[in-house]
Parts: sequence; structure tokens; C-alpha cells
Amino acid sequence: MKLLMIEDNKSVAEMMSMFFQKEHWNVVYAYDGIEAMEKFKADPNGWDMITLDLNLPGKDGMQVNAEIRAISSTVPIIILTARDSESDQVLGLEMGADDYVVKPFSPITLIARIKALHRRAALTVHQSGGLIANEDQRFDVVTDHFKMNTKTREAYLNGKLIPDLTPKEFDLLKTLAQKPRQVFSRDQLLQLVWHYEFYGDERTVDAHIKKLRQKIEQVGPQVIQTVWGVGYKFDDSEVES
Repeated sequence: MKLLMIEDNKSVAEMMSMFFQKEHWNVVYAYDGIEAMEKFKADPNGWDMITLDLNLPGKDGMQVNAEIRAISSTVPIIILTARDSESDQVLGLEMGADDYVVKPFSPITLIARIKALHRRAALTVHQSGGLIANEDQRFDVVTDHFKMNTKTREAYLNGKLIPDLTPKEFDLLKTLAQKPRQVFSRDQLLQLVWHYEFYGDERTVDAHIKKLRQKIEQVGPQVIQTVWGVGYKFDDSEVES
């Protein structure tokens, strides 16, 4: 794995470097936002993972996150944030980050989060617009108007590719679409998609649903529905071809 760790606290970076070495990962460090963007742009398609501290000199983490997402919609990003900045956590997720870890954190926890996100993002998202070129392509999830290929990590609504899905957005859409019209609570989605307790922060789910809906609406009608007081469901039964 090639990882870019963007962290202005060199003590934290040095501590993590010992754990990264045990995993035999190729890790590059950046200590401010400007340096981070220079190193990212030097090889924008070569990174398997980015950890991003929000409190950075030069350019803050939110700005760095936005600039990275403008270049790559698929590179996994884990933001590192202080415990008392819950609004920053949600804003970071809304801006395209895939996960967050609260400071102070256990190195073992961060390693586990990185591994979990890397497994889900191991297959590169192949972005290509327009209609499906090959109708014989294998799909793992098929509903009335929706098809999903988990190997290529592509999802189509009425034959049109839903663009720029992040790894977390793809997994969230897959979880909902695998069981059409079944209602999932936010707690269920946290467990099924994030695979760990998320400090009870259900707004994490809401932030990802918001971004996912925006991308779905670029190609067709909304298929992610809110069930008030309960959660969310996938339903494309009334979508017109």
C-alpha cells in the first residue's frame, strides 16, 4: 500500500511510522497543506490511501480535502479530527472523505481503519460516462432499473453510470440496493457499512446519503428514500425507463 499521511504533528507521524513499517507500507509524510498538495499532485493516481489531519498550517485540512477530491473522486481519505470538533467530522464527510478517526487515537485503531477501508476500495473505480457498452456484463446487484458490478465498482441507473462514487458511497448504495424497499435504520447502516461503533454519530450516515443522492440525481430520479423516524431505503420500482 502507498499511503500519504498529512499530519503537522511530527511526534504523531513518527509514532505511526513504526506501525506502518511493521505493515511494510510505503508511506510518504507531509507536514502542512501546501506540501501535502505538492506531494499528492506529483503522483495523483498512485496513492492507495490518505490520512488527513484537519488542523494544518499553510492550507487547512478541509481545503486540502476539497482539492484532492477535485482531482480524484476515488482515493480513500481518512480524516483525523479532535474529539470536540463534531461539526468538522460531518463537514469532512460531506466534502468526500470516507472515514474519520478521533484524536487522540490508538495506532492500532488507525491501522485497523486503514485496512478496512483499503479492503473495500481495493478495486479501482473505473469512471466512464454514458450508456453501458456491453449488456452481457456481469452484475452482482440487479433491480428494476438499477445494476451494480462490485468488481468494477460501477453502478448504473437506467443504463447511465452514477458518477464519482467514493468507496463509502458505493458500499452504502450496495447495502441498500441489495434489499430493495427494506428500511435500514442509521444504526444498522453504521454497522453494515462502517463495521464498527461510530460513537453513535448518526449524522455520518446522513452526510453520506446527502452526497450519494446528489450523484444519483445527475443521471436519473432519486431512488434513496427517507422513511421518517426510521431510516432509509432503496426503491426504484416507480422509476420510469
